[in-house]
Amino acid sequence: MQKIKVATTPLEKEQAMEVRRTVFIEEQGVPAAIEMDANDATAIHFVGYQFAQPIAAGRIREIEPGIGKVERVCVLPEYRGHRTGVLLMEAMEEHARSIGIFKLKLNSQSYAIPFYEKLGYAITSEEFFEADISHRSMEKNLL
Repeated sequence: MQKIKVATTPLEKEQAMEVRRTVFIEEQGVPAAIEMDANDATAIHFVGYQFAQPIAAGRIREIEPGIGKVERVCVLPEYRGHRTGVLLMEAMEEHARSIGIFKLKLNSQSYAIPFYEKLGYAITSEEFFEADISHRSMEKNLL
């Protein structure tokens, strides 16, 4: 059984960070100095569990009144393709609405664009590179 929750305790936040380390730093080779940043201190973190095992993570931060940025969305490799990412994004969107965020923006790695498009996100930029990985900006109105 999978469960997504807002990471409110130090342990839950560390579990979210560990999933991010595994996916972004170890798997994708993103430098730790880029992956872990100053926004971690103020962002709202989410962690997904398969029973008690942390398997997914993401964060949201408000970038202007009513507009949030979804970042660091990741699922451990062995749990991909089982709707974990969908459950994570739905939980993040629901929480965003509950705190008055009516639009979400994100920078998707290019390979993941179809995933976000199925969730209603639209491309808003040309291709660009972050940490040597191809991305496109996307956004979705939550109203």
